[in-house]
Order: sequence, then C-alpha cells, then structure tokens
Amino acid sequence: MQRKAYVPGTAALLVALLAGCTSGSADSGTTDDANPGEAGTATAVAQPGKYRTLPEPCGAVGHSTLDALLPGIQQITDADQREAAYAGDATLTYDTDRKVGCRWKVESTDATDHLLVDFERVVSYDNAVSDDSQAQTIFATKETAADLPAPTASATASDTGSNSASASDSASASASDSTTPSATPSSSSSASGSSSTSASASVTASPTGLEPRTLSGLGDEAFLDDALSSSGSTAQQRTVTVVFRTSNVIVTIEYEEQPATVGVVPDSQKMQDRARKLAAQLADSLNG
Repeated sequence: MQRKAYVPGTAALLVALLAGCTSGSADSGTTDDANPGEAGTATAVAQPGKYRTLPEPCGAVGHSTLDALLPGIQQITDADQREAAYAGDATLTYDTDRKVGCRWKVESTDATDHLLVDFERVVSYDNAVSDDSQAQTIFATKETAADLPAPTASATASDTGSNSASASDSASASASDSTTPSATPSSSSSASGSSSTSASASVTASPTGLEPRTLSGLGDEAFLDDALSSSGSTAQQRTVTVVFRTSNVIVTIEYEEQPATVGVVPDSQKMQDRARKLAAQLADSLNG
C-alpha cells in the first residue's frame, strides 16, 4: 500500500516539471515573435518607380518629326531606302527592360544629320532607396558631366519664352533658317588674321540666350547642352543634347549636324528648337 501511495506523488512531480517547461517555451515564443516585427520595420522597402517597361525606341519618333530633324529623308527617291531611313537602327542593348535606343543618319545636299534617342529605366537595388531617388542621382551625374555654365538672365528669359509659345519657337526657327547661316560665314570670312582668335571664339560659343542650361516644363527635370566642334579644314559639327527625367526614366536626345560646305555653321536656335520639340513629344508619350 505504501508503494501505491508513492507512485502518485512521483507522477505529480513530473506533471509540475512538464508544466514549467511548457511555460518557458511560451515565454520564449513571445520574445521570438517581437523580433520579426522589429526587423520588418528596419528593412522597409522603398517605393518602386512609375515605369516598369520602356517604349520601342525606333518607333517612338514619328515620320513628320524625322522629316524636320533629318531633311535628307525627303530627298531620298527610292521608296525602300526612304523607309529604311525612317526605320533607324536600334542600339546594342543587353536588357530591353532597362535600356533601349535608336540611331538615324541621313545625308542631304546641304548637310549630314544624326539623331540618337536613348531611354534608360532606373531600378534601385537598395531597399532603402527608391527608383526615383536613384534616377535623380544618375541625372545629377549627367548634368554635372555636361558642365553647364552659370545661368544668365537672358538664358532664363529665352527658356521661359520657348516653353510658353511653341508657335513662337517655330517662327524664330524659320527666321533663323533664312538669316543666321548666311550671316555667320560672312562674318568669319571677313575677319582679319589679327582678329581670327576672337572670331573663332564668337563662332564656337552659343548665341546669347541659347547657352547650355537647365530647362523648365520638361519632365521632372531637364537640361540642354550645345557644343560646336573646333574649327579646322572640315565643316564644323554642332551637337545639341537634351536630357530629361520623368520618374525613374531618363531620356537622352543627341542631335548632330555637319554642313556639306566648309565655313557654314549649323544654326543653334533651329537645332535646339527641333530637339526640344522632340523631347516634349517623348515626355508626353511617356505620361500618356
């Protein structure tokens, strides 16, 4: 009988020990539950960018726009060659979701024109940095590399006027077509040897109000660069570059022209107006 009384006591002791272990496991479970919550707060993922894909670059520029930028297309008599000129050539890319581009090159009786349109979709691989923020950083790097001069009052006024009236841009571009090219070469040819340095400097510099500068009213941020190759035995080439950012997409337009005749200088205002008009069209298509 004493042995029977002892067995229940031992069982009770085992039950108590098991209860203590269960209680300890519950406490440790509460602690573990708190850690994932704290870690989740510390590693909150930044918002993705607005754009997940990119447009087809060679189809992003319409025929009428290419006619204005590349006048030689209209001089091509063979229909197949003209269609090939409109089609352009896609740039080499290894990821069409991240970077695409297209090039056009057309010769005319007056000049050879080049056009490059490039789209870059920025993706941040840092959970704490959004795609937009990463795109801002890349755009700032491009703007710094362009080494834009300090803005002037005339440049700011010109930029504001261009944004507020497209018709005015077209009118001024037409006026420059008929006046500027003929005026510039004559002034260069009449310069004496003693003033050749100053004449060269005035030719290579962008006209007042058309200097390289930041642009307003185009995407989230934008800038324009305008460069003229140094004078030499060949015709001078002007390159107008417009770069703008919309959310996490950066668009670059490079428009180049090299006249067929030595001494003729490509018209800065005409080329800038054409490049900016194309940039506005691409920005609208991205936001559409």
